[in-house]
Amino acid sequence: MNTQKRELKYTINWKDARQSILHERFKGPKLSFDPQIKDKAASDFSKRVSQGEYEYGRKTAGIFSEFIDSSDEVLEIGPGPGTVTVPLSKMTKKITCIDLSARNISHLEKNLSDNGCRNVDIINTNWLRTDDEKLKDKYSLVFCSHFLWMIPDLEEHLIKMENASKKYCAIVQPAGRGQLVKDVFEKITGQKYGGEFEPDGDYFAYVILRQWGRLLNVSHFSYTSTMTAQEKARSIASFIGRFREVDNDVFEEIKKLVFPHAEDGLFTEKQNVVAMWWDLTA
Repeated sequence: MNTQKRELKYTINWKDARQSILHERFKGPKLSFDPQIKDKAASDFSKRVSQGEYEYGRKTAGIFSEFIDSSDEVLEIGPGPGTVTVPLSKMTKKITCIDLSARNISHLEKNLSDNGCRNVDIINTNWLRTDDEKLKDKYSLVFCSHFLWMIPDLEEHLIKMENASKKYCAIVQPAGRGQLVKDVFEKITGQKYGGEFEPDGDYFAYVILRQWGRLLNVSHFSYTSTMTAQEKARSIASFIGRFREVDNDVFEEIKKLVFPHAEDGLFTEKQNVVAMWWDLTA
């Protein structure tokens, strides 16, 4: 595929905006209240996915079913605990997953085993360091979900995706952040919320791909996310920790702001997701 930019009279300067957002994300949170927060966050997420019966993944797989079937081999970049992998494995010939995090892989392996998924290969490596020649035109679908903020160079990522695919590529990305997170951010930091750390990243990829002349199919769906009050407090603390240190005292303040909003100790929220895919043979 040709990844040369089209000669457009007017283009959007997306790089400066994305670089500013990456600076917030890559500097890492200061979470002195709990040295095991990363392990707990990964465990919390895996539990939510499995207890929610992979709703996010089932709806994603439903979109993919429009253009792939049981004869296709798929490459998934950044599978996490198997949010999409588990339901998608039931409708494809084989899925190859690439993930750098040993923590994520341990949850992925358990969820695959629990669901009897035997057609999934896992590669523990950095996606951006994979050999393009070995992957070239190998898969019917190459996709990533909730991954766009994990990489420094979005154009390199998209080029590698297209190189590995012989038919389709797809991106799935959460859209928007809940109001409670914004309210707690303002009270804890004393700053007005201005879109910090929003999960949306699909629009950057859309601009790049349109500049390359790709014609994208875009859809969206919502799913239900349920977590305990403690898990919600940890999740919000992980976000706020990128802007100020969250020690034990600050975490207690976060809990005081979060817990009253729970119903019977639980948070149940509707969250939105954007999915886009494109045909490389079109």
